[in-house]
Amino acid sequence: MKYAIQVSGLKKSYGSQPVLKGLDFQIASGEIFALLGVNGAGKTTALECIEGLKEYDGGSITVNGKMGIQLQSSSLPAHIKPPEAIKLFAKWNKAEIDDSLLHALGIEEIAKKQYAQLSTGQKRRLHLALALIGNPDIVILDEPTAGLDVEARLSLHEQIRKLKTLGKTILLASHDMAEVEALCDRIAILNDGHIVFCGTASELTEKIGKKYLIHMKTQQGTKTLETDNIEDTLLSLLTRLKQTGDKVVDIKIDRGTLEEHFIEMARRLKA
Repeated sequence: MKYAIQVSGLKKSYGSQPVLKGLDFQIASGEIFALLGVNGAGKTTALECIEGLKEYDGGSITVNGKMGIQLQSSSLPAHIKPPEAIKLFAKWNKAEIDDSLLHALGIEEIAKKQYAQLSTGQKRRLHLALALIGNPDIVILDEPTAGLDVEARLSLHEQIRKLKTLGKTILLASHDMAEVEALCDRIAILNDGHIVFCGTASELTEKIGKKYLIHMKTQQGTKTLETDNIEDTLLSLLTRLKQTGDKVVDIKIDRGTLEEHFIEMARRLKA
């Protein structure tokens, strides 16, 4: 198998505090790979080592191909406009500008604004466009859809899938469970400087089950229940409420956030 990125025994400390304690994983060419972890787990540090933005203390990183990087935060001159930034990056990369890509990311809609006037979501769309200008083989996306509205998120997901069909390798960091499950071929979970799981979303589900949160508001108040089985839990809950005469005002079901699940995931996977 041809690998786009190979990480072996990666170690990184800040002073006396170890952050990465020997990471080992490989990303195959042409796959979408998610690196996940709670805040402080070392996810961003690992990405920055792979990107060459940080020196590491031990281990090795092999990158086979040209990288395009969309950082979680980036600084451009406050008064530069998106078309100016895109032309500048295109000149640096000696690349042609792909108008269809700019249209897909909605860059035309923000063309007249200065960088300082852009919302967080608009900046992320611009950062992604800049990352893709040089036609990279490997695209690294750090929280790419944070701050985007639903339409922009769907458009970006479509663009990511298109990149995969073109043979691009994508390394994605995200806190959105639905996004990760919908887009990624494999997932690595980072906890306390170690990889505690690496595999497909279905393999992860087999290990930890599907965890749902049911938020219910009744005439007597609100409550939140955690369950792996929505149907049985709802049936039991609604039957009990009917028996007591408590009427349901609203019900909301979600998967929770990865931030809420990671600690339990890591504990169970390391056990």
